[in-house]
Amino acid sequence: MSEIDKILLSIFQRAFKSITDEMSISLTKTTRSPILCEAKDFVTGLYDAHGQMLEQTENLPILSFSLGPVCKKIIECFGYDIHPGDVIMHNDVFSMGNQNNDVAVFKPIFTDGTLIGWAAAKGHQADIGGSVQGGYNPDATEVWQEALRIPAVKVYDRGVLRKDVWNLIFANIRLQIVAEDIKAQIGACTLGERRLQALVQKYGIDCFEAHKCELFNSTERMMKKEIRSIPNGVYQGEGRAYYDGKHLGTEFSIRVRITVEDESITFDFSESSPQTKGFVNGTYTSTCSAITLTFLQMVNPDIPHNEGMIKPLKYIVPEGTILNASYPAATTFGNHLCPQTADSIFKALATAIPDRVTAGWNHLLCSLFTGVHPRTHRKYVDICFLGMKGGSGALQGDDGYDHIGMIDASGGVLDQDYEMYEQQTPHRILKHEFLMDSAGAGKWRGGLGVVTAIRLGADDTQMVVFGDGDKEPPFGLFGGKSSVCNKISLEYPDGTESVPLSKDIVPDIPAGTIYHQIAGGGGGFGNPKERDIDKVVTDVQNEVCSLQKARDDYGVVFKPDTLDVDQQKTSASRRSE
Repeated sequence: MSEIDKILLSIFQRAFKSITDEMSISLTKTTRSPILCEAKDFVTGLYDAHGQMLEQTENLPILSFSLGPVCKKIIECFGYDIHPGDVIMHNDVFSMGNQNNDVAVFKPIFTDGTLIGWAAAKGHQADIGGSVQGGYNPDATEVWQEALRIPAVKVYDRGVLRKDVWNLIFANIRLQIVAEDIKAQIGACTLGERRLQALVQKYGIDCFEAHKCELFNSTERMMKKEIRSIPNGVYQGEGRAYYDGKHLGTEFSIRVRITVEDESITFDFSESSPQTKGFVNGTYTSTCSAITLTFLQMVNPDIPHNEGMIKPLKYIVPEGTILNASYPAATTFGNHLCPQTADSIFKALATAIPDRVTAGWNHLLCSLFTGVHPRTHRKYVDICFLGMKGGSGALQGDDGYDHIGMIDASGGVLDQDYEMYEQQTPHRILKHEFLMDSAGAGKWRGGLGVVTAIRLGADDTQMVVFGDGDKEPPFGLFGGKSSVCNKISLEYPDGTESVPLSKDIVPDIPAGTIYHQIAGGGGGFGNPKERDIDKVVTDVQNEVCSLQKARDDYGVVFKPDTLDVDQQKTSASRRSE
């Protein structure tokens, strides 16, 4: 066993992170789908020979925490049949995948004939087969209606492309761009392979292994210290999901029982609703990822993201519940149960660590457009990222983030560039701006939501709607107020308006239709009448808070002629409850 050098330990940790960052940059520059190169809906990671996380770059956290379980499944599947030059693809939700569209590429890394690790990249593909282009099928009741299942399979064997396997996979996927994006993921993994090989060759395998183990141990100690700062006890909370895509009016509970005992914490979701017969189900992996990324927002942000970080966390998510649906259920919606899972955790821990939880974040309500671009005559798939990103919840001492997006992305998913959006789709953006009065009021207000309007530019456009938050707005905490609900509507050329369901397929939309979307803000934290008056004035001046909301929620009254604060009326309003 090599002697541990504390400086070298830091070098290894920073090097692992640098490698996954470089892999991420490579993917950004080489992928072609705007879902990947524009929105960065992907992750990159490094894992040791046993599938334990060394580091990852979390453009989308809910994807990154799903790579480790898949890597371990691959090792179990192939045993000793793993060789230099192998490339393995995987998306299967019933063998530790998180979502069908999220396709992972893994590449084993060898030095001097010894397996030392794995490089991995997972990205949301523009299509993955199934009965609906784009991969989201709100009508689905089983996995085969959603996607092509890809259990762990070698597409390269010892450096040689298996053309028969490659052709079989991509014969079942509609868009050629997907094959090109998978090639980019393979390239990123090759980059990670080279960088880790160079690092290990520089310091030696024994030194690498010893410092890796110590890094895991030191990180585990850091996480245990964070857990010790939470009072021992049992804490309960609940989030709710609405409509499963098949049965109108259905509601589902996501209940957590959190047990903190010294240096361990257990998240038990056993009392959550049974799995649905429709589209709204999660997988074990997507749920554990949701738990992890939510809890990480309440602990020291400097904790390295490796295997030691997750060792003290225990998950109980029984099969057959809405968060861990049994085969062969439809589960594509699973990633998007993260907001409800986060809601339950924040509510549960609010009394224990009120200074570290946030109010409710805006839930995802999203549209996916598919069709043929009339100028290029090519098929396209676009997830309307820019319209779906609402605000985050406020927390003690800080307002929420404006227009950050759903919590499972934690700000990682980027807006599309407006000009690129209008190049890659036939549509035109008419409006995209902060929505006045969309933030939940509080001593610290929620993040602002947005309003978006887009003119559709092609006949026969199909829109798939998926998400939530149209029934219940994000909640406030400790006297803070809730924000506003999500809404999507279509204004047709003849003037009629249509409001689709939150899980819906709308075919044959004509050119000239105006798409409208509201993504609500986050919930407020603390009594709104304790908010700093200057902050209310700034929000009114910036037209993100109306005079009425300033008066009704914050107790700040303005003189109508000058828009100066009426100090006397404001003092009286703030004293009254």
